Amino acid sequence: MAREGEKDVRPAPGAQGDVGASPRRADYASTRERRVGAWVAAVEEGSPAWEAGLEPSMRIDSVGGAPLRDIIDWRWEASDAVAELAVFDPATGEECACTLEREPGEDWGVEFEDVLFDGIRTCVNACQFCFMRMLPEDARASLTLRDDDYRLSFTQGNFVTLTNMTDEDVERVIAYRLEPMNVSIHAVTPEVRRSLIGPRAMRGIEVLERLCEAGIEVHGQIVLCAGINDGAELVRTLDWVEARRQITSLAIVPMGYTKYSKVFSRSFSEDVEASRAVVRLLEPYQARARAELGITRFQLSDEFYVDARLPVPAAETYDGYPQFYDGIGMLRSFLDEAAALAADDAAELARVARDLGSGGGRALLVVGEAALGAARDLCALWARALAAEPCGDGAQGAEKDGGHRALPVEPLAIRNDYYGGDVNVTGLIVSRDLLAQLPASLDGTLVVLPEAMFNFDRLTLDGDSEGHIAEEVARRGGVACVSETSPRALVAAVAAHADGLGPCAQTL
Repeated sequence: MAREGEKDVRPAPGAQGDVGASPRRADYASTRERRVGAWVAAVEEGSPAWEAGLEPSMRIDSVGGAPLRDIIDWRWEASDAVAELAVFDPATGEECACTLEREPGEDWGVEFEDVLFDGIRTCVNACQFCFMRMLPEDARASLTLRDDDYRLSFTQGNFVTLTNMTDEDVERVIAYRLEPMNVSIHAVTPEVRRSLIGPRAMRGIEVLERLCEAGIEVHGQIVLCAGINDGAELVRTLDWVEARRQITSLAIVPMGYTKYSKVFSRSFSEDVEASRAVVRLLEPYQARARAELGITRFQLSDEFYVDARLPVPAAETYDGYPQFYDGIGMLRSFLDEAAALAADDAAELARVARDLGSGGGRALLVVGEAALGAARDLCALWARALAAEPCGDGAQGAEKDGGHRALPVEPLAIRNDYYGGDVNVTGLIVSRDLLAQLPASLDGTLVVLPEAMFNFDRLTLDGDSEGHIAEEVARRGGVACVSETSPRALVAAVAAHADGLGPCAQTL
């Protein structure tokens, strides 16, 4: 389910957050107040910046006389061994000169409050499928921020439409070689694009053509809306992309909707045959790309395979996962990592399960409904490792206990009542749904919360804090922890708490 413009939880629209390691939390839609300028957030001790006297809360105004608009300017202007800075010190209220010097390959050692020093560029479109148009009225302000900033495409992997770029912006991308750029394409026929995106839709195609002609690598995306840009229009878009080899990957993700949508009430998630038709339509394009370029290039999001009730493709068809956080290959990566974990570390899996269960403890792996199947697969492999563990007398674990040694770990899928519609991914779990669906008694239970449900400020989408959720879990007798959602991270989270759980566990 694509969520164009949703930036509070993940760096790119369409990213599922269901399986695989989580990216660093995007911080540009934080609830914290932002300041314009290159404000220093931290300085590494012993670094060139530290040696030169830079301190947090100072502001770098220019490098070599060039003002800083964003982190891109900083990297470009401060790319040599020596950097001449103009620095504002709020403690004195004055600007002073500062010289940084470094050895080859050494980092300057300075971290900024934000990657954008001059504020975020907002969207000028009116996309029918925009997630911002499907939010509840009480959604906090940071969730309604509709960014469409080409700089975040390069620095954070966000998908942008290019419709608000000036000619100067385009020349900057080309001159600085800001690639790969992540571009939302959606459709190529003018009338379909205007219907989907708005009156500036064709500006995006114009800019994309210029970037491709200049040799800029592009990762493309199509948010597929049933009856709008699928079928014949999808074929036209695929043909257009196929002719432009600078677009090295194209993700096709299904549109998702909430119960607040005034436009959509169905998507591919409710139609097995429609999902299968999309899978079949992509196959010849994928086959030609593999034959001609050695890459699959045209990639469907995991949801299409789940909705079509088809197995996800093998890892080698994902070309190294260039669009992993757009929900492309997360499921395959999760399944492969789980299988490798069971094959290579079966004894450790069994030990963790045994330590957890020996004191009467158990663990709940919190996931969205879309990730339940993958979480169950992990638990099934984990259970086999426990059953195969030899006991003290040489018998197998399951045989020793009459075949009834149960794995004390199970997934808990949280139904998304807050958003409704077909929203079912882990990254959009909210606190009120979680707390309503967790058992009233959590005695001796470790509740493993997915990191993807929290933003940079450790808040859920409905504004609750990680700390408050932990307190509520403790009040019910359990222990809460937060983990990335890769198999190894989940097992490690359980292992870290296995010895301390029991029927009377009450602390975080």
